[in-house]
Amino acid sequence: MKQTSPAWPIEIIGQVESPFKEKFSVPRQPNLASAVRGKIHFFAPFNQAPCFAGLEQFSHIWLQFIFDKTAEQGWKPSVRPPRLGGNKKVGVFATRSPFRPNPIGLSCVELISVDINQQQEVSLTIAGLDLVDKTPIVDIKPYVPYADSLADASSLFSPQAPDLLNKVEFSTNLTSQIQQISQSIPEFAQVVEQVLLQDPRPAYHKKDPQIDRIYGVKLYNFDIRWQINDQICYVVAINPQDQTE
Repeated sequence: MKQTSPAWPIEIIGQVESPFKEKFSVPRQPNLASAVRGKIHFFAPFNQAPCFAGLEQFSHIWLQFIFDKTAEQGWKPSVRPPRLGGNKKVGVFATRSPFRPNPIGLSCVELISVDINQQQEVSLTIAGLDLVDKTPIVDIKPYVPYADSLADASSLFSPQAPDLLNKVEFSTNLTSQIQQISQSIPEFAQVVEQVLLQDPRPAYHKKDPQIDRIYGVKLYNFDIRWQINDQICYVVAINPQDQTE
C-alpha cells in the first residue's frame, strides 16, 4: 500500500551539548558509560519553564533525536549490526541502525537536573548519553518504570551488554596533564575509561588486531590516542584540540 498522505512536519526543539565530537567511540547504547554528562539546550518557544513543570520528578527521560550525521546517506533495507560481527545482515527494523527511512533515534538517559536561568529558559543536564555534540532533539518524554521496563523482554542476538576490555591504563607521563584537565572536567578520566572500555574499534579490526595500531577519538576538546594489546587499552597521548574546529 503506497502512502499518499502528506508528510508530517517535525520541528527541532533543541540540541545536545556532548563531549562526543564524532561518531567514533560513542557508546552503541545509552548508559553504557554512565559518567558521560551533557546538556540539552532548547530553542524558543520550547525552552519555557512551563513546558518542563513536573519533569524533575522523573529519574530518566526518553530522547527522540535525528541521526543528522548519516541522514543524507539515506536508508538501507538491511544492515550489518556490530553485535553480529559486522558481517551478517538483518532487516533495518530489527536493529537500531541510523540508516532508517526516517532517521529518528531513541535513547533513555538519566535526568540529573532541570536548569532554569534568570530569563526562565530551561536546559536539562543528563548522564549516560550516547549522542554526538549538536545532535538535534525532536522530543522529550519521561521514562515510566512500570511500563517501560519489561522483565520478560528478550533479544536473541543482543541479550546483554557487549563484553568490556579488561581495563584502561594511562601512560605515566599523562598523570599531571590529567590532573590539570580534571580541575575543569572532574569526570574526565572516568569518562575516557568508560568509553574506551567499550572497545570502540571496528568489528573487523577486532578479528585481525594489530598491536601497534594507534587509534584516536575526540572527547571534549581533546584528541585521545590509544592502542589495545591483550584486551588492555593503553592511553598514550592526550592532545588539546582547537575549540573552533
